[in-house]
Amino acid sequence: MGASEVPLARHDRLLRASGAIALVSLLLVIADYLHPFGPKLILWLPSSAGVIVVFLAFLRTAGTASLPEPTRRFWRHLTYAVAFVGAGTTVKAVDVLTTDDPRGPQSGMVMLAFCGAGVLCVVYALYRLPLGTRTSGEVLRVVLDASTLMLAAAVFVWHYATRDALNSGDRSAVYVSLFVTVITLFAVFALARFVVSSHLFVDNGALRLITFAMIVGSVGPLFRGPFEAVDPHLFPDLATTPIVYFLATFAAACQRGTAGTGLGLAPRRGVVAPRRRTFSLLPYAAVAAVDGLLIAVTMGRSTEETVVVAAAVLITALVVLRQLTAFHDNGRLLERLDHGAKHDALTQLPNRVLFNSRLQQALTAPGDRPVAVALIDLDDFKEVNDTLGHEVGDLLLVAVARRLADCVRAEDTVARLGGDEFVVVLDGADPAAADLAAGRMMNSLRQPVYADGHELPIRASIGIADGRSGDEASLLLRHADIAMYAAKKLPGTASLHYDASMAANGTEHAHLGAELREALENDQLFLLYQPIVSLDDGRIMGSEALIRWAHPTRGTCGPDSFIPVAERTGLIVPLGQWVMRTAFAQLASWISEHGDEAPGVMNVNVSARDLREPEFVDGMAALLKEFGLAPDRIVVEVTETMALEPGQSIINLHGLRDLGVRVSLDDFGTGHSTLTLLHECPIDEIKLDRSFTQAQVDGRPPVSAAVIHLAQVLGLHPVAEGVETAEQAEQLLALGYIAAQGYYFAPPMPADRFGELLRESGSLMPAPAWQAA
Repeated sequence: MGASEVPLARHDRLLRASGAIALVSLLLVIADYLHPFGPKLILWLPSSAGVIVVFLAFLRTAGTASLPEPTRRFWRHLTYAVAFVGAGTTVKAVDVLTTDDPRGPQSGMVMLAFCGAGVLCVVYALYRLPLGTRTSGEVLRVVLDASTLMLAAAVFVWHYATRDALNSGDRSAVYVSLFVTVITLFAVFALARFVVSSHLFVDNGALRLITFAMIVGSVGPLFRGPFEAVDPHLFPDLATTPIVYFLATFAAACQRGTAGTGLGLAPRRGVVAPRRRTFSLLPYAAVAAVDGLLIAVTMGRSTEETVVVAAAVLITALVVLRQLTAFHDNGRLLERLDHGAKHDALTQLPNRVLFNSRLQQALTAPGDRPVAVALIDLDDFKEVNDTLGHEVGDLLLVAVARRLADCVRAEDTVARLGGDEFVVVLDGADPAAADLAAGRMMNSLRQPVYADGHELPIRASIGIADGRSGDEASLLLRHADIAMYAAKKLPGTASLHYDASMAANGTEHAHLGAELREALENDQLFLLYQPIVSLDDGRIMGSEALIRWAHPTRGTCGPDSFIPVAERTGLIVPLGQWVMRTAFAQLASWISEHGDEAPGVMNVNVSARDLREPEFVDGMAALLKEFGLAPDRIVVEVTETMALEPGQSIINLHGLRDLGVRVSLDDFGTGHSTLTLLHECPIDEIKLDRSFTQAQVDGRPPVSAAVIHLAQVLGLHPVAEGVETAEQAEQLLALGYIAAQGYYFAPPMPADRFGELLRESGSLMPAPAWQAA
């Protein structure tokens, strides 16, 4: 019986009335037993009132709409049973009060029929309760346990009731006794079948009270002899029956206390879900009871019989003890298996199975309560595995798991979904509370992890979905996933709450990702080539390959519109491979056709994901060999952020240097530009960002002058991007820049148009600009 039902039951009016009736009835019976008094009608009034109260309690429980249908049906059948028992009790009361012989048979058969009908209703109610899906072995165990209890009850009924009736010679008494015995055994079997199995739709407290009530009800007839000797009109049932009614009313109140908690669907909030019962002690208790009866029956017999009986009982006790020990050991093993099935083996956090259960439990809790889900993804975790090994990666995951668990409350759940993804169920957390929890997690994750002698910085993205009781779990997790990917676009460790605009973007990105996959397969992608020219004479020095998408409905799309989608969907790697293969093939074609007039180098942009691939350098070498290109004719453009990434990225940059491929730092000056970066990273070229190129004529200090000076000191090749006017070209040349690109010289163009420029062998520099220089 859960703690949540007791306060409710304590304030139940029907329960208080039933308790008062039971107390009054018990006091009246005790008083009459000590000093018989009249009229006897007073003794029967509490039983009549008690049956009315329990009838109303059962009827109220059966009509509680928020209870599951199997539960309401169970209590409805018990209501019918109470009605039959009440009718039988009334008949017996009238008979006792209107006849001189209160124990005569006048109404016995009628009362027996009513009470038998009531017991059958209880049996039917128990049999109709669903006990869940079971294997054939489980069904067999339940039947055997219930049969053991039924046979033990049969032995006691035979010894204390049926045997005497058969020996009395009264045929009516024999029929009545046999009928009662059969009905009792059916009831015991039904109740035992229910008690020894797992059940979903009857409250545990209510079940225990009903069981106790049946035990109390069976005690009354055992004391009829002593009571009859005092007063023929005094029945011990007059004291026990109101107690049975009180226990039954209490059970109904406990059941109503579970209304709206999802009983039968999920455990109530704050209540630990019961473990599945692997065995029941009741059959062993039944064996012990029969052994006790056997000892009592053989008391005073011969020594030989006593020794045999004692040995049989002792052997049975030892076997039972051995069985219970085995059950205990098996239970511990099952607990370990259950823990392993619901927890991640590495971090010992709940896994996806237990996470789904906890989230469902939070969303089905009673009332309108907030629930938040935070999805955490570790950025660049694959790089740790690839460069430092899986053992270090595992140590990182364990450390992150501990930190996340330390950042949440006891009622929250931190789980590992797999790989480097973690999720937190923030039970009862509104958006403000979810922000506080996310803040604690981000602060904790910003601290580096020390694993196996390595200092590992952590960068994580956290997506938060805010929900309420009744929301769909899968939808909440999907919203958290969308928010998490949006957080990845922010610098460093960051968190974002989901909003509707993200859903629209997510749907659009998903659709665009599918179209991009088709574009790769159907040759919808193409390259444009922008000349890199000499500022001194306008001669074409190289070319930068720029990707475009000929979308069937949107027209020509630039890289900004689909590269982020490619990165999110994982298409960025095959996309990068396609760009390099196409650009290399074009350069090889120009060299074959134009010889020395061909571009000296081909610049290709690579993504951060490309640079993290362990096979990136080997793939580059294979392409160079396939197209017969010298490594120094390829320039790989990377951003400053990519060059700063530790691990596989920096290893690949050094690998490119060893291969002979040149590396250019693109958009220089807009990111984390430092002298350490330029000194330690294998950089051959820096490309001045267009924002500094176009700022040369607005009167501000020329950043481009500092950049060219830095490049000259470090021996780097400088290239200016975004040149759009003659003034910009002239100033860059005056500062010492050798090469530049921009619309002032030529826009990005198809390969055939670029080939025409090569055949013309002319300058791309307008005469006034370079001649004036």
